[in-house]
Amino acid sequence: MKYLHLIWAALFRRKTRTFLTLVSILTAFLLFGMLDGVRTSFANVGKSAAGAKRLQTGSKLSFIETLPQSLQARIAQVPGAEDVAYANWFGGAYQDPHNQVFSFAVSPNYIDIYPEVDVTPAERKAFDRTRTGVLVGDVLAAKYHWKVGDKLPLQSNIYPNRDGSKNWSFDIVGIIRATRPDDKQFLQGAVLMHWKYFDESNPYNRGRVGWYVTSVADAGQSDRVARAIDALSANSDHETKTMTEQAAMASWVKQMGDIGFIVVSIMGAVFFTLLLLTGNTMAQAVRERTSELAVLKTIGFSSRAVLALVLAESVLLVLLGGVIGLGLAALLGPIMSAGSGGMLNMPPVGAASWALGVGLMIAIGLLVGVLPAWRAMRLNIVDALAGR
Repeated sequence: MKYLHLIWAALFRRKTRTFLTLVSILTAFLLFGMLDGVRTSFANVGKSAAGAKRLQTGSKLSFIETLPQSLQARIAQVPGAEDVAYANWFGGAYQDPHNQVFSFAVSPNYIDIYPEVDVTPAERKAFDRTRTGVLVGDVLAAKYHWKVGDKLPLQSNIYPNRDGSKNWSFDIVGIIRATRPDDKQFLQGAVLMHWKYFDESNPYNRGRVGWYVTSVADAGQSDRVARAIDALSANSDHETKTMTEQAAMASWVKQMGDIGFIVVSIMGAVFFTLLLLTGNTMAQAVRERTSELAVLKTIGFSSRAVLALVLAESVLLVLLGGVIGLGLAALLGPIMSAGSGGMLNMPPVGAASWALGVGLMIAIGLLVGVLPAWRAMRLNIVDALAGR
């Protein structure tokens, strides 16, 4: 701290260059904070206490293959299985094909499998008796300004209805809310419709379901129950694969891509570019101050002291931009969660993320500063003052 004023003055000797470099560092660590949050969000899907007691059963061949509805009764007879619901992916879009809405056709008891969310008794009754009724998540309803009683037009990118078009019309009869208001859930960003109406209104489904969700009495028995469920369809034309909710969600995510690998690849490219940019900035800064560094040595600063000053300048530069970037990521995370319709529950930038981030900042600062600092340490006073 004794020479902080010297380091600070050297850092902002060229304010415009320093500012632009800080913006680059800030952007890199903003991306780091956001992408690490996305990775953690996907990794944590299904890890809730309720999620640990749910199993998802889909086709062993592919998640787009459907299963017979008759399998529900057989799964319900498996010892340890409490309740069994089923659903189909609808693939809806609102107003514009680009406004994709997470929409499912579900069995009447589907919402009961998810104690994390709830609807009022009156809205539940309205849903049960309204053939075209849908339940919409409160996050999604707020996004599009929907309310109970509205007509909801959706376009399915998969299923046409009986008239051959892909335009469907539903009635909003209830709102899905989290049982704990501060805990965002996936279904708060979804639309749930009646499976029976969906099945009867398109010519392709024909009594098939996309997947089953089974609640188990004891999470410790989940593996046994999963094996028993899969044994029901062994050696049939609809063999199944049953997994915990967390494993099933991870499998779905991998169908889209390896999120961890994608994040690491992006951040690797970003930090490599950052190393080049920041290294060039530090090299220029030290080269411009050759005579000043020689004066410092002349008045008594040792070679090691000059080395430490340049390294400290480099680390401070990265720390300033990095801390601001991670701070912005912490502020933007909740905004992204709200805007995702409940699909992404961005975790806060906690102690582990800050520790990793600060470690990266220090490591990058030392790495980009080591060569300029080494040259400054080996500077010959006579040659430097003579401009050679």
